[in-house]
Amino acid sequence: MIKYVSIFLVSVLIASFSQILLKISADKEHKSIVSEYLNFNVIAGYGLLFLSTILTIAAYKGLDYKNGPIIESVGYIYVLFLSSIILREKITKNKIMGNILIILGILIFYI
Repeated sequence: MIKYVSIFLVSVLIASFSQILLKISADKEHKSIVSEYLNFNVIAGYGLLFLSTILTIAAYKGLDYKNGPIIESVGYIYVLFLSSIILREKITKNKIMGNILIILGILIFYI
């Protein structure tokens, strides 16, 4: 089971990176509608989402379906730190409190 949880956590991390890439692309000015959707960040972001989907399917082979949404919620924590590191976004008290609530929810579910 640890193997499948690890695969799922890697899948969520990859999906979080893809969200960061898509946000980087959304924040840029583009010359045309075509370049808005056909640029490196968008193509790489959707490619990573596809990879994440494949890994998630592989992880569900060894996990109960009830565990999926709980493991998926770790993505919010990943995005908090990735956006702070890559996008230089500030970590506010509200973001910290939200993530603490997510962690508490995960712990309550598993205890």
